[in-house]
Amino acid sequence: MGVLGSSAALIVNALGGLYLLAVLLRFLLQLARADFYNPVSQAVVRITDPAVRLFRSFIPGYRGIDFSSLVLAMVVEAIFICILILLYGGSIPSVGFIITWSFVGVIYFIINIYYYAIIASIIMSFVMLFSGNMNPHPLLRLVWQLTEPVMAPIRKILPPMGGLDFSPIFIFIAIGLIQNLLVRTFGISEQLAAVVIGI
Repeated sequence: MGVLGSSAALIVNALGGLYLLAVLLRFLLQLARADFYNPVSQAVVRITDPAVRLFRSFIPGYRGIDFSSLVLAMVVEAIFICILILLYGGSIPSVGFIITWSFVGVIYFIINIYYYAIIASIIMSFVMLFSGNMNPHPLLRLVWQLTEPVMAPIRKILPPMGGLDFSPIFIFIAIGLIQNLLVRTFGISEQLAAVVIGI
C-alpha cells in the first residue's frame, strides 16, 4: 500500500474511532444513568442523535437500555472494517467475518473506554486533591458516573483502607484477563488489529 493509502487508512481509523467512541459513550452513559444535562453528555447526544434516532425507529429499548446505540456501534464498526480492508488492498470478507469482528471490536473498545476512564479518574482525583479545588470539572463528574457502576460492587467487598481505594487494581486485573481471553479466543493478529477499530 502506498503512502496515500496508508495516510487515508490512518485518517479513516481516527475518524471512525472518534465516532464509535461517541456512540459507545452514549450507550454506556445511559447504562450508568449519568447526568444527561452535563455539557459533555449533551455533546455526545448531539453528535450521535441523527443516526441513533434512525435506528431507534425499529430497534426498541428495554428497561432503560438503548439497544439502538449498541446496534449502531456494531454497524459503524462493520462499515469501517470494510473501508479499512479496501484501503489496505484487500477484498470484502464474508458477512460472518464482518459480524464477528464488529462484535469483538465493540467489546474491546468498551473495555478500553473503562480502562482509560478509570486511569483518568485516578489522575484527576489526585490533581483535585493537591490543587485544593474540590469543584470537579463536568468531564470528571461524567467519568465518575461512568466508572462508579463498575467499581461500586468491588468497593462493597473491599472497602477503602487508610483512605486508599484499591478497587481500580481489581478492575485492571479483570480488564487484562478479558483482553487476554479475547486475544486467545479470536486469535487477534496485527493485521486484524489494523482494520478493527478499538483493538
